[in-house]
Amino acid sequence: MSATEPDCQLYLISPLDVGGAFPDRLVRALDASRELGGPVAAFQFRVKGIDEHEAVRLAEPLQRICSEREVAFIVNDSISLARRIGADGVHLGQSDGTVQDARERLGRDAQIGVTCHASRHLAMEAGEAGADYVAFGAFFPTTTKEVEHHAEPEILAWWQNLFELPCVAIGGITPQNCAPLIEAGADFLAVSGAVWNGDEVEVLKAFAKLL
Repeated sequence: MSATEPDCQLYLISPLDVGGAFPDRLVRALDASRELGGPVAAFQFRVKGIDEHEAVRLAEPLQRICSEREVAFIVNDSISLARRIGADGVHLGQSDGTVQDARERLGRDAQIGVTCHASRHLAMEAGEAGADYVAFGAFFPTTTKEVEHHAEPEILAWWQNLFELPCVAIGGITPQNCAPLIEAGADFLAVSGAVWNGDEVEVLKAFAKLL
């Protein structure tokens, strides 16, 4: 993930259920993205409540799909899983380990992102620790996860005015509400429910028009 790409791109996050027909849906989404000029830059593998062996099994086809389409494959929360499958990177919550540990275990080329909620302090700490991007949110109500922190677009503008490190906006983002986040300077929009709760191709087309 790099801020040298178009002004704003999509960071696609998986639903919690990635079995069944989901690999086919991911193919549809990423092929549509390619036809639309590549709004999807990265895909985050996010599963909960399963052991690492099962996570590896579920990740394998999705990782291959992303690799074939040159989309970064990022593991949510688990440095050990990211290392085990050779993921492109890991996204860390505030209780998922340190940037330093992730860097030592995954290598200098790994993409390491950090959830910073609505905290300027946490974002600056992550940047100083060597993160590759910081994520702010939630900006809107979401059913994807329980929300404890709410962010305003101003934090994106503040970050862009002071730092070169890319920033990700997350939380309830849809084609209908994302314009203020793009205008404020988000490098990436993290989207999940907006895509997977409907027709992924049509939703990506709607995002692409705005991006």
